[in-house]
Amino acid sequence: MKRRQFITLLGGTAAWPLAARAQQTAMPVIGFLSSLAPSDLTHVMPAFQQGLDRAGIVEGRNVAIEYRWAEADYHRLPALAADAEAEHARTGGLISYGSSRTDAYRQAGDYVGRIVRGEKPGELPVVLPTKFHLVINLKTAKSLGIDVPATVLARADEVIE
Repeated sequence: MKRRQFITLLGGTAAWPLAARAQQTAMPVIGFLSSLAPSDLTHVMPAFQQGLDRAGIVEGRNVAIEYRWAEADYHRLPALAADAEAEHARTGGLISYGSSRTDAYRQAGDYVGRIVRGEKPGELPVVLPTKFHLVINLKTAKSLGIDVPATVLARADEVIE
């Protein structure tokens, strides 16, 4: 092999990882929502990690995980879940399932009205969501090589193509 061919080959080999990295698609994001605190799950989180490992999923390498913890404050769950609704699926996430933000704000308006009419906030009942939305992003599913079953698509409130 001539010197010039060797240098060309060496330069191409050195640039290959940079080119490969530039062509990678966005990393999928998994939302992990728990009513507990991280310290409450120290005994089961290793099992979660083992399941990810068996599936070939490595946090930070081929998936990002966003953890949200209510830390036993169950009133925080709807807000934590809503923060994650449908916005992630609409912006490239695979699936979103949660309560309707519209319904939550409607309920907040109802509460404000009741308080303004004289009811005491501490005496108002806690109302849990009754309506949930399933949003599936087929574009993301296709890019990940996932075939979403027709039965799941039929149950979706919104399918992004």
